[in-house]
Amino acid sequence: MTDILEVDPEVRRNPDDEDYASTGYDTSIASLSSSVHEYIFENGRRYHAYYGPDQYLMPQDEKEKDRLDLHHEIILQLFEGQLHQAPLQNPHRILDVGTGTGIWAIGRYPILRTKRALSGNMADKFPEAEVIGTDLSPIQSGWVPANCRFEVDDATLDWTYTDNHFDFIHGRSVGQGFDDWGKLLSEMKCCTVPGGWVEICECGIRANCDDGTMADNNACKIFIDLLRQALIKIKRPPIDDIETLRQRFEATGFEDIRIKTVKEPIGPWTRDERMKKIGAMVLLHCESVYEAYGVATFTKLLGMDRDEAKRICENAIASSRNKNYHLYSIFYNVCGRKPLE
Repeated sequence: MTDILEVDPEVRRNPDDEDYASTGYDTSIASLSSSVHEYIFENGRRYHAYYGPDQYLMPQDEKEKDRLDLHHEIILQLFEGQLHQAPLQNPHRILDVGTGTGIWAIGRYPILRTKRALSGNMADKFPEAEVIGTDLSPIQSGWVPANCRFEVDDATLDWTYTDNHFDFIHGRSVGQGFDDWGKLLSEMKCCTVPGGWVEICECGIRANCDDGTMADNNACKIFIDLLRQALIKIKRPPIDDIETLRQRFEATGFEDIRIKTVKEPIGPWTRDERMKKIGAMVLLHCESVYEAYGVATFTKLLGMDRDEAKRICENAIASSRNKNYHLYSIFYNVCGRKPLE
């Protein structure tokens, strides 16, 4: 496990004052814009054709695209600027499963398209490689580098890629879309060249706290516990520890398995300056992540009405803003190499 996150003494000062503003952090954040284009419109959000209790419950509108891009930046900072943990050497073909906005593959480009991507991305890092991103929805940029393309595909179905094709297959935050990890990893292994790498990065859906500031009635904990309950109900239990992912890689036949875990502080409460900045970004992310994950899930899977689901999400946001609660989540990263034989 990673080191204990130490609380900044300034955050502990004046515990009766719950807001981060007392420590110099302004957390008043304007709402992100949402799309008005119709597709499947519910709960004030837009969803794609696979939307339903047994399908995929995340929105796909502009607000969600902004959230996904922000989360990419957070994860990039958590892993100290590293786009991957696998020891790649001159890969020729790269696949990103569940690519979302495609930001891992191509980054975020300026409107004039005259400069390179503003954030780290695989197409720029490996300009000689072909980078393919797949997702259920075509929400990626219409402009891509010459060495990248995006495809609409459902990775839960049988894969149509040629065996022994990709040098590297990557998946991040895809766990909630799969109820058969064995099939997913088997398909990834089949489509990877001998000696190639597969990497999965998942956030553990569990509220963690090291200093006793999280009570059982903490609204953020309540939200996460309900989300876990809903995912278990549809037989998509969240990742709880790094060993679970490691064992799945081992069972599939991968070798040279490498693991890494990092803590993601919810709010700028840590003493460490780098983690404090990340916590501030996470606090911004909280403005949209609870609604994205919670509203459709709670109404469709747990039988709540929309107002109750919204209230739980709003309470979780308020709890995240409280500087007296020192919560964090954990990201688990596992990569493994396909045997040469």
